Amino acid sequence: MSRSLEILDALVAFETVSRRPNAELIGYLCGLLDDHGIAYELVGEADGSRVNLFASVGPAERPGVVLSGHTDVVPVEGQDWQRAPFRLTAEAGRLYGRGTTDMKGFLACAMDAALTAAGRDLKMPLHLAFSYDEEIGCVGVRHLLDHLADKPVKPRFCIVGEPTELAIATGHKGKTALEADCRGKEVHSALAPQGINALHLAADFIQLLRRTQAEIAESGARDGDYDVPYSTLHAGVAKGGTALNIVPNRCLIAFEIRNLKSDDPQAILAKLERGTAEILKSYPAEADIRITETNSYPGLDTPPDAEVVAFIKALTGANSTNKVAFGTEAGLFDRRLGVPCVVCGPGSMAQGHKPDEYIARSQLAACEAMLARLLERLCA
Repeated sequence: MSRSLEILDALVAFETVSRRPNAELIGYLCGLLDDHGIAYELVGEADGSRVNLFASVGPAERPGVVLSGHTDVVPVEGQDWQRAPFRLTAEAGRLYGRGTTDMKGFLACAMDAALTAAGRDLKMPLHLAFSYDEEIGCVGVRHLLDHLADKPVKPRFCIVGEPTELAIATGHKGKTALEADCRGKEVHSALAPQGINALHLAADFIQLLRRTQAEIAESGARDGDYDVPYSTLHAGVAKGGTALNIVPNRCLIAFEIRNLKSDDPQAILAKLERGTAEILKSYPAEADIRITETNSYPGLDTPPDAEVVAFIKALTGANSTNKVAFGTEAGLFDRRLGVPCVVCGPGSMAQGHKPDEYIARSQLAACEAMLARLLERLCA
């Protein structure tokens, strides 16, 4: 068993579902770092339950390369797992377990690379940036980035190791999560016309989302590197009503905007607010729809001829780049720190978030080889 595989075995056993503590997992990693004399810092929640880890090997006065990943995983409840989700299971060249591909497989390889680097003469430093609560909107890493912004030397490059099958992704869309609070007036359902049905308000708002989406798909900005080449709007959760014989006075719609880097989500939101004002004109004055932003992170659009892309191509042997549909922390590293980023990691997101999630052993081995070549570059 390779050291990466041993580390992955340990990482999968920590049930670090988002919003739950990850301190035990971080403590395990800190123990490995301590054993190899590697310096690190912990930044996170005041109670210490959820923590970011930032570790460094090599000369601190020079800009280095960050290997970035998140320690949290999505829940397993409601999924039909055939194997224990929080125990690594090896079968037919695959390693099963929650987080194996998204993205503890990369964390294990990155940690192994850092431990190896401790015994090498690095001319440029290697950094590890492991975050918490990425799956709920890149929440935890923001504390770490605020901390790193005060440092005198910024990293040269950042590799966010989300699963791309080690293809080099130079872009992803940004995301803005929002909530539409639709407020009406409750009455007995026998007197329904005398009330204001918040579900009807919500239905009109969802129709506004659909019309806006259709307009963007028809005539909005496009980027053919994405599977869906335009910005998207999506209503994901609706909560309203208490009983069939009560006209509901409130309905909450959780929705999102996933925007191309060339599209301004605030401009899309302003259009929705204008449409909302038009909806309300057909209702009594007591009706209201209040839109609130709950979370956002920026997109990534690294130029394909950027230095970081050429650097990572030399590590992977790739000749091309792509863009991924899912969001990552790379956009935040780019915007908040000005660090050039790519997304490149083992495994496929086709296995992520599913029951019996797995990563192929061959992908883990390929990531180990890529990071071994990275260490050679850092020593040169």
